[in-house]
Amino acid sequence: MSRVIVALDVDTSARAASLVHAVGPAAAAYKVGKQLFVAEGPAALAPVVEAGHRLFLDLKFHDIPNTVAGAVRSATRLGAWMLTVHASGGAAMMRAAAEAASAESARLGVSRPLIVGVTVLTSLDAAALASVGVETPVADHVKRHAELARTAGLDGVVASPLEIELIRDACGSDFLIVTPGIRPGGSAADDQARTLTPGMAVRAGASYLVVGRPITAADDPRAAAEAINQEIARG
Repeated sequence: MSRVIVALDVDTSARAASLVHAVGPAAAAYKVGKQLFVAEGPAALAPVVEAGHRLFLDLKFHDIPNTVAGAVRSATRLGAWMLTVHASGGAAMMRAAAEAASAESARLGVSRPLIVGVTVLTSLDAAALASVGVETPVADHVKRHAELARTAGLDGVVASPLEIELIRDACGSDFLIVTPGIRPGGSAADDQARTLTPGMAVRAGASYLVVGRPITAADDPRAAAEAINQEIARG
């Protein structure tokens, strides 16, 4: 089974639907984030959900606990398989998210969405963190957020490939690690500061890999996704 989550960072549902059709079951799931969701609202989810694929709703909720709980309940009703919150929102916020997901899914009689906490964005490095007052080394900052997320009842975290091993050691084998910043050999880094290849990330212990432009900008998106699946299998 694929571990690749395709990032639908596009402007329209029509473009998203075209990509979902092109890649099909070569992906484990499809990610809808702020770009598409803000452009088209919940209708942006239809190309994924109506085609029977798993939806990773990546809106990175970060607010007071009550507000985040309400957002998680809404995401559960929209059919999210996985969703994100910012781990920097704190333990109380993350507990509220986990409890809301459990309660709403039980009420609806559906599977509970997985909730993963964003540790440090893959576009940030030590200098960028220092510029906003975080003097702790990146790895230590990520580890602290991951341990807090686990304690608060989340299913896993989103973290760069470079922190996979330390999270796996700190949080155990059943803790999900969703890894963006994946660039197959020969791909441009774009705006990602901390990257690895798919094979390296899986060998380090990643559960799922989020891949955008190397697939969505390819001439043949399905072939690009399959190539990544094959690299992972070889690893």
